[in-house]
Amino acid sequence: MSLLPHQLELLAPARNADIGIEAINHGADAVYIGGPAFGARATAGNALADLERLIAHAHRFHSRIFITLNTILRDDELEDARRMAWQVYEAGADALIVQDMGLLQLDLPPIQLHASTQTDIRTPEKARFLQDVGFSQIVPARELDLAQIAAIRDALQPSTTIEFFVHGALCVAYSGQCFISHAHTGRSANRGDCNQACRLPYEVLDAQGRILAHEKHVLSMKDNNQSNNLRALISAGVRSFKIEGRYKDMGYVKNITAHYRKLLDEIVEEGEFTRAASGRTTFSFTPDPDQNFNREFTDYFVQGRQIDIGAFDTPKTPGRAIGWVTQIGPAGDKWFELEVSDKTTQLHNGDGLCYYDLQKELVGIHVNRAECVHAKKGIWRIFPKDALTSFKDLRKGLEINRNRDMAWNRTLEKKSSDRRIGLWASFSETPDGFALTLTDEDGFTGHAHIAQPHQAATDAAQAEATLREQLGRFGATIFAAHDIALQLSQPWFVPASALNQLRRDAVAALESARAQGLARLPRATPVQPPVPFPEDTLTYLANVFNHQAHDFYVKHGVKVIDAAYESKEEEGEVSLMITKHCVRFSMSLCPKQAKGVVGVKGTIKAEPLQLINGKEKLKLVFDCKPCEMHVVGKMKKSVLHQHERQMHEQPLQFYRTRPAKNKVASSADI
Repeated sequence: MSLLPHQLELLAPARNADIGIEAINHGADAVYIGGPAFGARATAGNALADLERLIAHAHRFHSRIFITLNTILRDDELEDARRMAWQVYEAGADALIVQDMGLLQLDLPPIQLHASTQTDIRTPEKARFLQDVGFSQIVPARELDLAQIAAIRDALQPSTTIEFFVHGALCVAYSGQCFISHAHTGRSANRGDCNQACRLPYEVLDAQGRILAHEKHVLSMKDNNQSNNLRALISAGVRSFKIEGRYKDMGYVKNITAHYRKLLDEIVEEGEFTRAASGRTTFSFTPDPDQNFNREFTDYFVQGRQIDIGAFDTPKTPGRAIGWVTQIGPAGDKWFELEVSDKTTQLHNGDGLCYYDLQKELVGIHVNRAECVHAKKGIWRIFPKDALTSFKDLRKGLEINRNRDMAWNRTLEKKSSDRRIGLWASFSETPDGFALTLTDEDGFTGHAHIAQPHQAATDAAQAEATLREQLGRFGATIFAAHDIALQLSQPWFVPASALNQLRRDAVAALESARAQGLARLPRATPVQPPVPFPEDTLTYLANVFNHQAHDFYVKHGVKVIDAAYESKEEEGEVSLMITKHCVRFSMSLCPKQAKGVVGVKGTIKAEPLQLINGKEKLKLVFDCKPCEMHVVGKMKKSVLHQHERQMHEQPLQFYRTRPAKNKVASSADI
């Protein structure tokens, strides 16, 4: 079991150990982080020594550390992945997040397994299968609505935890179902190296070649924000609330972790649920998701299909509107003035401002100097780093946003949280001295004794006050005292040095008890005999890239298994991206939208559209029954040639289903 049904887990990302430690300090019940290799963020790996440091800190609060091992693997990489799994297990990691089913065929350590969102969990049947083959925690697709999540919950045992992304950047495609990066550049999203083609601007053409949109980022989604849906997600069965962002900086992780910690704590305080880890967290700032990079927010499909989920104008962060341009300096001057809408707003040197030009492109302004001209009226004079002539369409009356607040950034550069585990202290006398027993909120105890002559106090009230003050000094620890009970036959004078030593010894004993009491998460036992996979045929969409993954699916009843797209077997047009987002719907060209509209009914058809970015051309095909869109294209010749060169220079083993062209399959192919 990963979580008990009444526990709520806040799961934060970490690019490195230092960020992970701050995630714990800001209230995370668990942190997911890349190991030395094979994580779905290619440049976010971490050395074992750093992981050990993070794990040791997290375990003090009984928080957990999950290691991402969620790429698809070639045959020649499996042994290294197996060895790494053992290394992170021996370092104390609590779970592996996995995509490649070939790993389940290996001699893995008895570590808990979590099914990555890359496994493309959209149905109760797929979720149940993954549970039955040994996964304890699963991450359904971000595109699911509440009813679909609840259906998955109903298909699972209570011991299986549903984890769901509640914040951060959104991939437009179903996770694990995007191949456009590999087709165009050879960089595979399934191997942690996506080039983010979804954030590019495209021209959209209809079937007759008419331009429907020009230079719009029609595949770019706004950022996920489920702040208002947490209770609904809990009711649907979610127990682990996951923040996206293993590439994000320290300030983002601090702020967003704190934001969701506060929201979940409000729910916990109602009494039905508990935190998944120990301690309460306080903050020296007010969390605010708008302060971090975001493309504006959407709750995506959780409450059903929404019209306004895309960041079509720009993939950049537009920030928050703060005022309007009131004056632009005369020719030769290097400033403009703006009036802030909230007169208390303070601008700072180094702030980032931005605005939309007449083509709705976002233009950024780096503030070199900001001067308050008229505080009462909220007038500020801005001296940009760049020349005013470089800012297209900057004009009087233009609305200005701020997308970087330097004062906010400086706040988060400092210590900004305090996480404490509550305890009760009992101080008593013994025949030869004094004893201190500490009992924390989880029921663990630490006991210490010190030999010390009993010396009657001359001032009883002062002696008691001194005892409470000295014994209550837990500031340098992770604990905070709820109460200090003095069980004494009479007031005693005890030197401060003796009390401090007694407290330190008791705290050390309590920390030791907590460490010994933290049980490793159990590995789920696969159902025997092996359960059948919900389908008996797998296409390249199943991402089978090694023989062990192939054998896994054969064991589970699959008859036909195609190789992963990365094997270069699908050289013709295929679906390079499958998405719940629909360009036709977003442009009000959906046949279902037109139903019943007088004069429109029957005139709008889900004909393919074309996307063009420079020389890149993609086709949009619409599958209206499941309400999905396919971005169709084929692998570029340069990628195929690059692959052929690599195979010649350094033959690699990977799973293929067909012989390579013009030759019989070599040992590198089987």
